[in-house]
Amino acid sequence: MDNRIRELRAACGMTQQELADAVSVSSRTIISLEKGQYNPSVLLAHKIAVIFGLPIEEVFVFDEEDNPVPVVS
Repeated sequence: MDNRIRELRAACGMTQQELADAVSVSSRTIISLEKGQYNPSVLLAHKIAVIFGLPIEEVFVFDEEDNPVPVVS
């Protein structure tokens, strides 16, 4: 899953530590998210999206081709 956290954070003039404090995680978590090394929980993704005033889908980009969802009939 890709994300726009670094881009959005920089546009707001926010440091990694400031974002981490705002969503109650460590700066290492923000660093890992920005590097694409960690996928957030739904709650954390929501908190981050709220900080930027965007829907989750505009912060986190999920590529369905990488992980197709099986169709249940």
